[in-house]
Amino acid sequence: MAEQKTNNRILIHILVWIAITGVLFLQSYLDRGEIPLRLPVLHALTICIFYVNFSFLVPYFLLKKKVLIYISSVIILLSIAVTANKLIPFNKPPEPFEENIDIKNEISLFKNDKPIAFDIKKPPRKNGFFNFDLIFPLFFNLPFIVIGTTMKMYDEWNKNERKKQEIETKNKTTELHYLKHQLNPHFLFNSLNSIYSLTSKKSSDAPEAVIMLSELMRYMLYKTDNDFVMLKDELDYIQNYLKLQRLRIAKNENITINIHGSVARQKIRPLLLISFIENAFKHGTNFMGDTEVKILITIDGNNLHFQCINLIGNKKKDKENSGIGLANTKERLELLYPNKHNLIVKEENNKFMVELNLILA
Repeated sequence: MAEQKTNNRILIHILVWIAITGVLFLQSYLDRGEIPLRLPVLHALTICIFYVNFSFLVPYFLLKKKVLIYISSVIILLSIAVTANKLIPFNKPPEPFEENIDIKNEISLFKNDKPIAFDIKKPPRKNGFFNFDLIFPLFFNLPFIVIGTTMKMYDEWNKNERKKQEIETKNKTTELHYLKHQLNPHFLFNSLNSIYSLTSKKSSDAPEAVIMLSELMRYMLYKTDNDFVMLKDELDYIQNYLKLQRLRIAKNENITINIHGSVARQKIRPLLLISFIENAFKHGTNFMGDTEVKILITIDGNNLHFQCINLIGNKKKDKENSGIGLANTKERLELLYPNKHNLIVKEENNKFMVELNLILA
């Protein structure tokens, strides 16, 4: 990819120089009927000056804050252009410009009727400081120096921006891995607590719960390493998690999940919704043992609406770790779905509600 970009850039440079050269030569030919001797030489020198500035002076002096050295070097380059313009003839040396005019009249105004010879010569060229030999190379080369400097500085800025984005991406990836690995044990501890509750009651559902947990862990270990998972797989995972919770909880008639809409080929970031559901089960049982967790998921094309409502039954339980899952999910949403999600978390009428609108991939 990098080699292809380099080749494309070289090709663009060649085409641009061919176009500039063609325009200069054509204009000169139309103006004078010929191409002056000095034009191709001075144009080749201009190309050399452009690339000396572009490839050497800007990166090694200007971008390294050696401004005085850079300015001095540019002045030297322009001096070379002025000197070359002075030394190289404009065209073939002209023939001596001399014209003899014979004036003869029948009535002679001059003695002895001798012809008068007028010697007309080209007036001497003024050699002032600001003459054509100085002004032309300056005004011809300066724009190319400015363009080359601007291009190189833009390239450097662009390269720094790409590096900055790469660093930010690496930092985000590292942070996401940290959050995900922090989430997995959190889920495992909660699930083991559920199974422990079943075994302590000597429930016949304990073996089924172990199998259910193994299915959940298989999904987490082998599918969630990808950046995206199929939405259908993530919803199956959530439904299996609810089955596990229903096995644990005796009064489970108020544990419901409703999924509406068409699930086709949509994708979602893995384990994004489970923390809200875990939090609901952790705090959704009151002192009488009643549990209420109601989940509603609506899919409309690439738009997902998630709502989870639970009782506020136990605020003190596992106070130290209770916020880990929710905090992690909020951070992941900010990192993975910037400007593509809307999260509302609120408490009212002794109920805790999470509402998430998400634009899927």
